[in-house]
Amino acid sequence: MFARKRGVVCAGVLAFACCLRAAPKPVIISTDIGDDIDDTWAVSLALKCPELDIKLIVGDYGNATERARLIAKILENAKRTDIPVGVGVSKGAKDGNQNQSKWIEGYTLKDYPGKVYPDGVQALIDIVMASPEPVTLICVGPLPNIAEALRREPRIAAKAKFVGMHGSVRLGYGRNPQPSAEWNVKADPASCRAALSAPWDITITPLDTCGQIQLKGEHYARLLASSDPVVRTLLANYRAWTAARAGKGQKGPDPDACSTTLFDCAAVYLAVTQELCVMETLGIRVDDDGFTREDPAARRMRVAIAWKDLPGFEKWLVERLAN
Repeated sequence: MFARKRGVVCAGVLAFACCLRAAPKPVIISTDIGDDIDDTWAVSLALKCPELDIKLIVGDYGNATERARLIAKILENAKRTDIPVGVGVSKGAKDGNQNQSKWIEGYTLKDYPGKVYPDGVQALIDIVMASPEPVTLICVGPLPNIAEALRREPRIAAKAKFVGMHGSVRLGYGRNPQPSAEWNVKADPASCRAALSAPWDITITPLDTCGQIQLKGEHYARLLASSDPVVRTLLANYRAWTAARAGKGQKGPDPDACSTTLFDCAAVYLAVTQELCVMETLGIRVDDDGFTREDPAARRMRVAIAWKDLPGFEKWLVERLAN
């Protein structure tokens, strides 16, 4: 009798705990997908995070239409055509997506079964302003979309949170002790300055943390063995990206052995949790050369300045993708 009652109590507690589980948070992803392959990894990771309710993915910077095509085909292959695609601001270099262009050859935005917004910035604004709860903007590229959204509708800063892969504070590329002018900032310092000075809640992962992520060994082998459609689509893109670079004489990691540096995945992680990161609240100033300088007088934000447990994060990353 006691065992039966205990089982009933345990079941009741479990059901109560499930009811208390937080609902997925609404997010919008803005990405320069198609340049480095890490954006494709980050979008794939976000698709596998039940904590995130993806309301929109917008191509940003360079040829934003081509980026939207890539996003759309990834979502269709991943069986996630419930997610709308937006065409963002085509500012800056127009040759983005060239290393994954063969993978989307012949695919148009008209082919996408889901919703496509030709004005992705306005769609972003409308979703944020209509949301009953704050929308988290996961930004993993230069920031002309966000700067333009703030210009059109400054009130979004009161209804959204910003999580970005931007900057270099105490470590540069390759763990160099000298900070670097990180690409997402250097490509458009003015837009980054606008985003990182807006009055919303800001969290960033600079190179100090995001520049250390690479999957290899048993972790990577688990992904190679996965039959999940998101992972299969991701790896197909990675191989296409690698082949295109090799055709131009650009060497990189072997897609059958390990990943590249997965900078942007850290931003998706921070949108879910900050548990494995050392977080500091710092004043960050964006200069005209694309550096993010510590400045006590500058806008203060939460910065993932180091890892508490990088192997733990990499395990988390693989488990999310492979499951």
